[in-house]
Amino acid sequence: MSVKDAVALRFQNLLKERNMNLNALAYSAGVTSSTAYSMMDPRRRDVSIVTIKKFCDGLDISLGEFFSSPEFDKLEQEIK
Repeated sequence: MSVKDAVALRFQNLLKERNMNLNALAYSAGVTSSTAYSMMDPRRRDVSIVTIKKFCDGLDISLGEFFSSPEFDKLEQEIK
C-alpha cells in the first residue's frame, strides 16, 4: 500500500466511524468537494499535507491522531 492510499483509507475509515460523507468533510474543512474527491480517487490521489491538515481540522483531530493508526504502521519503507 502506498502512503497516498493509506491517507485515503484513513479518511474513509474516519468518515465511516463518524457516519459522515466526503462532501460533509469537504464542507467542514473549508475545501471544495473536487479537492476531496481528487484525493480519494485512486487514479489521482492528489494528496498534500495542507489538505490533510484541513481535513483533520474539519474532523476535530490533530495530525498526530490522524497518523497514529495501523494504516501507517504497516507501510513498507520507501527507501530500499
